Amino acid sequence: MHAVAGCYFVASFAALGLPPFLTEILPELGDRDASWAGVLYIVPTVFAAVGAPLWGRLADRFGRKRLLLRAQLGLALSFLLAGWADSIAAFTVALVLQGILGGTFAASNGYLGAALEGPDLSRALTLMQGAARAALVFAPIVVGSLSPWMSPHRQYALLAVLPLTAALLIAALPESRGVRAEPRRRPAGGAAADDAAADAPAAGKRDAGAARTERVTSLHGLYALEFAFVFSTVISFPYLISLIEERIPGTSPVVAGVLFALPHLCYLAAAMWVHSAFHRRPRLGVALGFACIALGLAGHGLAHSLATLVAVRLLLGVGLTLGLVCLAVMASDCAKGRAPGGLFGSIEFFSKAGAVFAGLAAAAGNSLYGPTAPVLTGTAVAVVTVCATALPALNLRSPRSLRTRWSR
Repeated sequence: MHAVAGCYFVASFAALGLPPFLTEILPELGDRDASWAGVLYIVPTVFAAVGAPLWGRLADRFGRKRLLLRAQLGLALSFLLAGWADSIAAFTVALVLQGILGGTFAASNGYLGAALEGPDLSRALTLMQGAARAALVFAPIVVGSLSPWMSPHRQYALLAVLPLTAALLIAALPESRGVRAEPRRRPAGGAAADDAAADAPAAGKRDAGAARTERVTSLHGLYALEFAFVFSTVISFPYLISLIEERIPGTSPVVAGVLFALPHLCYLAAAMWVHSAFHRRPRLGVALGFACIALGLAGHGLAHSLATLVAVRLLLGVGLTLGLVCLAVMASDCAKGRAPGGLFGSIEFFSKAGAVFAGLAAAAGNSLYGPTAPVLTGTAVAVVTVCATALPALNLRSPRSLRTRWSR
């Protein structure tokens, strides 16, 4: 578990640390005003969303370790191509390949999902999110520190050594075991069904069947929650620095960077404690998380001092931590009896889709109404999600299971 999370952290440095420097990279490639920065920022995400479900299914068929190695080597190749690209077109092709050939997060989760289950799996997924948060915090700092000696553009080629190193480490790990499939149950009908109704074991089978139907619905609910969560949190990222400069003129880049990192630092500090507190009640944690996200994002629209910005960023961090941890618990529950590669590939698809739509909505809102618009849009989505999770129909239970329970 720790080895896979460490490899993901190492491989994520370039993927998460270099995109913020696109405005410095593109002028070297002929785009003097970096007008393509916004589009190229989401190119890897778009193609990662498209490729994740396919790679997940291939991992279930041909081996999760093999596909995890493929993801790390694919990242290394795309970083090398990006670092040596000499035109916007070549650089764009490298970013497309990064999205298609990468997908290390979904591949890592699929590998872990085949080796772990229950609380162990949810703890591993929590650790994986911690690796992502740590890379998001520290990678831009390292890239910025290296910039006086090597341009961010050439750092793509230099940092390709990191996924190559991760691939060597993963090669030493064992193949994760196959998932245990649920036993098939033959449906009973007619008189046989009436006889089975009086028999306790058969009733237990029908209970299990109802639970299985309920879990299918909860998987769809998980996809919806994943999309809404990523959308409502990521939408505040692209124009946060502009919002800080608008509210507190003269804020230094260091302070702005710390404010950006606060929610992720909150996750690193409290994620395991939240897992211990909410692993038996993840739906409550998700609802509280969306409520904190809504309040935190709304506070961004009202904050006009450093102290209030720190407070709302920490509140957003509480929501981010609750949401990520409890969604990991729900994902581990859905993984029982399912092929993990396909499951986590699908989850990654909805996560990336949320990020893409958030980026587009942030760009549109900022161009029309300024940097406050994205955080208010995220607030609205979070509020709607809180209200939806409070309705019995979206308590991740199917109407059929509710009718069965009522009839008893």
